Amino acid sequence: MSRVLHNFFRSSASVRVRAALNLKGLDYEHVSYTLRQGEHRSPAFLSLNPQGLVPALQLGDGTVLAQSLAIIEYLDEAYPEPALLPATPLDRAWIRSLAQAIACDIHPVNNLRVLQYLDEKLGIDEEGVARWFRHWVAEGFAPLERQLAADPRRGRFCHGDAPGLADICLFAQIANNRRFAVDMTPYPTLAAINAHCLESPAFVEALPENHPHAS
Repeated sequence: MSRVLHNFFRSSASVRVRAALNLKGLDYEHVSYTLRQGEHRSPAFLSLNPQGLVPALQLGDGTVLAQSLAIIEYLDEAYPEPALLPATPLDRAWIRSLAQAIACDIHPVNNLRVLQYLDEKLGIDEEGVARWFRHWVAEGFAPLERQLAADPRRGRFCHGDAPGLADICLFAQIANNRRFAVDMTPYPTLAAINAHCLESPAFVEALPENHPHAS
């Protein structure tokens, strides 16, 4: 069995793993799920990942890995080049802190299941849901902008001139932001890093609109 990525084209967590696989030059097959139709809650998928969340990466021996950051760090350990984390412990902690500020602070409150709950259970209209989304992006992006703008380790990317874990998370979040018309004007440093990501085919191919099953 070859590598199989169980994912949804628009899921920012799925975008992260697609970008990481592409940056590593690793081949994989897509199995796609339509989250709004609950396909990720099917018995077949739950037998692979009881959390019922995408992405999940199924390895050649059948092992299934869940949670995007854990998958990416596995890939970085199993396939060290190109490295997605810096060499020193302090720099690695710094990059993990940036990645987690997006993946653990912004993303969970703006995940599809949260937005659906706001709509379906609390009766919040479409514009209210969009305001919610933009609010939590701003809460996370404002400090990230200040941190990265002042950090001497920043180059074209969050750390130096090669993309890594934090850039992957930032890129995926900004791709998701477009659906909710998030204004990037207050975040010129973040926007510049994302622009550098978009110069790489590895990132461009990971975009939702370029997914083979985008709809």
